[in-house]
Amino acid sequence: MASEEASLRALESLMTEFFHDCTTNERKREIEELLNNFAQQVGAWRFCLYFLSSTRNDYVMMYSLTVFENLINKMWLGVPSQDKMEIRGCLPKLLLAHHKTLPYFIRNKLCKVIVDIGRQDWPMFYHDFFTNILQLIQTPVTTPLGLIMLKTTSEELACPREDLSVARKEELRKLLLDQVQTVLGLLTGILETVWDKHSVTAATPPPSPTSGESGDLLSNLLQSPSSAKLLNQPIPILDAESEYICSLALECLAHLFSWIPLSASITPSLLTTIFHFARFGCDIRARKMASVNGSSQNCVLGQERGRLGVLAMSCINELMSKNCVPMEFEEYLLRMFQQTFYLLQKITRDNNAHTVKSRLEELDESYIEKFTDFLRLFVSVHLRRIESYSQFPVLEFLTLLFKYTFHQPTHEGYFSCLDIWTLFLDYLTSKIKSRLGDKEAVLNRYEDALILLLTEVLNRIQFRYNQAQLEELDDETLDDDQQTEWQRYLRQSLEVVAKVMELLPTHAFSTLFPVLQDNLEVYLGLQQFVVTSGSGHRLNITAENDCRRLHCSLRDLSSLLQAVGRLAEYFIGDVFAARFNDALTVVERLVKVTLYGSQIKLYNIETAVPSVLKPDLIDVHAQSLAALQAYSHWLAQCCSEAHRQNTQQFVTLISTTMDAITPLINNKVQDKLLLSACHLLVSLATTVRPVFLISIPAVQKVFNKITDASAQRLADKAQVLVCRALSNILLLPWPNLPESEQQWPVRSISHTSLISALSRDYRNLKPNAVAPQRKMPLDDTKVIIHQTLSVLEDIVENISGESTKSRQICYQSLQESVQVSLALFPAFIHQSDVTDEMLSFFLTLFRGLRVQMGVPFTEQIIQTFLNMFTREQLAESILHEGSTGCRVVEKFLKILQVVVQEPGQVFKPFLPSIISLCMEQVYPIIAERPSPDVKAELFELLFRTLHHNWRYFFKSTVLASVQRGVAEEQMENEPQFSAIMQAFGQSFLQPDIHLFKQNLFYLETLNTKQKLYHKKIFRTTMLFQFVNVLLQVLVHKSHDLLQEEIAIAIYNMASVDFDGFFAAFLPEFLTSCDGVDANQKNVLGRNFKMDRDLPSFTQNVHRLVNDLRYYRLCNGSLPPGTVKL
Repeated sequence: MASEEASLRALESLMTEFFHDCTTNERKREIEELLNNFAQQVGAWRFCLYFLSSTRNDYVMMYSLTVFENLINKMWLGVPSQDKMEIRGCLPKLLLAHHKTLPYFIRNKLCKVIVDIGRQDWPMFYHDFFTNILQLIQTPVTTPLGLIMLKTTSEELACPREDLSVARKEELRKLLLDQVQTVLGLLTGILETVWDKHSVTAATPPPSPTSGESGDLLSNLLQSPSSAKLLNQPIPILDAESEYICSLALECLAHLFSWIPLSASITPSLLTTIFHFARFGCDIRARKMASVNGSSQNCVLGQERGRLGVLAMSCINELMSKNCVPMEFEEYLLRMFQQTFYLLQKITRDNNAHTVKSRLEELDESYIEKFTDFLRLFVSVHLRRIESYSQFPVLEFLTLLFKYTFHQPTHEGYFSCLDIWTLFLDYLTSKIKSRLGDKEAVLNRYEDALILLLTEVLNRIQFRYNQAQLEELDDETLDDDQQTEWQRYLRQSLEVVAKVMELLPTHAFSTLFPVLQDNLEVYLGLQQFVVTSGSGHRLNITAENDCRRLHCSLRDLSSLLQAVGRLAEYFIGDVFAARFNDALTVVERLVKVTLYGSQIKLYNIETAVPSVLKPDLIDVHAQSLAALQAYSHWLAQCCSEAHRQNTQQFVTLISTTMDAITPLINNKVQDKLLLSACHLLVSLATTVRPVFLISIPAVQKVFNKITDASAQRLADKAQVLVCRALSNILLLPWPNLPESEQQWPVRSISHTSLISALSRDYRNLKPNAVAPQRKMPLDDTKVIIHQTLSVLEDIVENISGESTKSRQICYQSLQESVQVSLALFPAFIHQSDVTDEMLSFFLTLFRGLRVQMGVPFTEQIIQTFLNMFTREQLAESILHEGSTGCRVVEKFLKILQVVVQEPGQVFKPFLPSIISLCMEQVYPIIAERPSPDVKAELFELLFRTLHHNWRYFFKSTVLASVQRGVAEEQMENEPQFSAIMQAFGQSFLQPDIHLFKQNLFYLETLNTKQKLYHKKIFRTTMLFQFVNVLLQVLVHKSHDLLQEEIAIAIYNMASVDFDGFFAAFLPEFLTSCDGVDANQKNVLGRNFKMDRDLPSFTQNVHRLVNDLRYYRLCNGSLPPGTVKL
């Protein structure tokens, strides 16, 4: 024993040294290596068994258990059966002897090690594994230990990791399912016993206003009065031990429910018991008593009780989340809902002592979260199933949900409840669409509830009703979706408003519009308080209280304008005529408000509290423009109606809108307002397109301002938008007018002069033989290039989907600027930021105007680019110029993608040089780089080249296919095809998962469209190489997220030649596998059934991969040599 004793002392001192603050990393590595080598020895476990029973050092115990864990999970196959028996006997004895004294984390680890043995050996060699657990649970002193073992067993055996063969996984699941009924019975017994034992001794509380108040709603929800009575019993006070046992039992149930199917094993008595415990979460009285009694232990007890409620709700939600409900289980579900709604009613019951909100604030936050999860699952998964039950009172449920939603103590809780209402509204909408005949009946049933919801949501976004809460919301920090907390709050609320509007348009409108009107009156009344002072205009409202009220009113007006804008889509299309008057009222108000804001220049006014009121005034003005913009589709429909009737009313609306926009198109105006005005102008020009727009004086004014060389240029974004609007006014065809009345000649001349003015400075950059160019500083040149190209590119992009005539005029105006760009390109090839912008411009031209540019000029552009992008230039861009350089090459490849997709023969002569550029110049530079830059674009170009130019590689003649039945096409340009395929194959060996997914998709598409895998060259020389690579990827788990896609691709490749796959490839693949012996290879081969349907085949692939990994793990043999501590 001396050596064991000495080893233990040595190990203890090593462990103490390892975790000591002063130990260096170098020394820690030495100790770690020593410990690892010791663990690898044959028979090290005997020392560890001694260490476990003889030490009190936590580190030593943890280390010893890790040695056992490693032995069982990785080397168990090689352990002699005598040793296995000894280990199976000793560890449980050790656990039984010390479980009360061991620290909980050591005890849990020891449980897991024993369960690991069961995972390998039960039932064949460890037949009493599960029986022992059941015995532990049934023996009062060891019940907690048994429950920990049971939960660990459920975790480790029901969904085991992949260090088991598929056959063993299936066997374990079946063995566990056989035990489910017994286990659930035991757990029910434990929970019921604790409840009943403590219920008997629970003191009867004094009658409270809640205990007798079962109310009509309750008897509605629960048909059987007995269950209502049961649930009304006072909640027992549990001692700490019972509390602990119940929490373990509920944890076990939650994990069991996550994988067992819904069945009769889950009995009504079990469900009722779980609900009893769910009441712990909403029992404020017990928490109160705990805090009144003062001692910290009592407080902890109160928290623990709350935790029982959380655990019980977790069990309920696990059952709720199962969508597949057997017929016989539906009644149980109904009972569960009834019992949960009893709890919901208990939580939201309003009596004098407590408002609902303060009651919710006192409940555990996790409990509220679980409860909200339950309600979400109920509405999203089960409502359609339950609503048809006559005894289920849906309206009463909505009443409770309403109370629960609008008394949430936190914003997150409120958001979660709004999500539930959104799900409910979606459910109603789809129900009505599928049963249009019952539409009125359904809507009548829910109308009151929906109007109540709408009113309350609207109140919640207004400072007038909800100031305290709204001021807590952060309106500065952006989240992942680039919105602030306030914006998210408003957006989610408005989505609910919009969904109610879709269901009940008239009601919703009559609820919202008066509220908007009230706030507008305040805003429009500000004019009387504007006074002229020495430096300009001032708002003569100074009293602190008035300023605060104005601030709230303006914030509300801004929100309500957004709400009105969000509803614009419900006034167009089929309902245009029916809701015309409502929409007209809104639009007229909006036009009036925008004009008012621009005329009295509220955005430049001085106020008493500039840091608050000025942003408010700007925001209201911007939101009124944005709301009006939302009605541009309505205005467009109005325009086509007006065209028939030629109404003055429509002309006035548009002219007044322009009068509101024009003063804002000015650099002195704040960005937010300027951009809102620009966007509205773009919508008028693009969506509404009135014929008379160009002749409105306000529009002429904007034209003159933009084309005047001496005028100050707008900020970049605004300049681009205004130029887009002006270009669109001239280029887009007017709706409802024949070609002969489109006035193209006049509009063409105007467009040419517009573009000419916009590109004046840019065109002057062109080197001129007669007058040598004046040297301009590089930075100034770059500014001119950037400003001009951003505007021209945007104009082309917006015209690219329009009629031929529009694109022709556009290109005529741009022609000179395009030629200048091509002439300037070589001069800036080493300035990657300029090249980037020029290529963006050319890419947009190729996408939108390549037909108008004509073949000769397009060829000239392509040739220029091909000449400029030499191998040296590409290497410089990709390797030395960072992300901008890579972007330049990516844009160049995108231009070539457009070229290779062009139908017809025009650009076919470029194919050889494009393929050669890809494969001989770009590919060698990027192939070995780990960075994903350029790769995605290059492979997309290769894919498009193959996809759109298949006949460049495979010549197929009709005659050949008729003569031979199946055409075996002639192959051309074979070396290039093989090189491209090889590049695809190489990409599957790289770690970048996005590239892998993209390229796999490209191969599959080529197979679907062009039968790639069936081509002789692919079938005979590449097919099984690809299958091999894909299988290896699955075995190495390097791209696990794509398991399914890879398995399907393997199937599609194998299905071209199943006989070859089963007879030649599979045996060869197994022969070449290292780390497995001949017998294991035979088993792997036998288990791969010769199924030829997709589901079975992919299942076989996953089985092969899993079992191959498992065998390799088992065979990880022990290194020779022993190490003594």
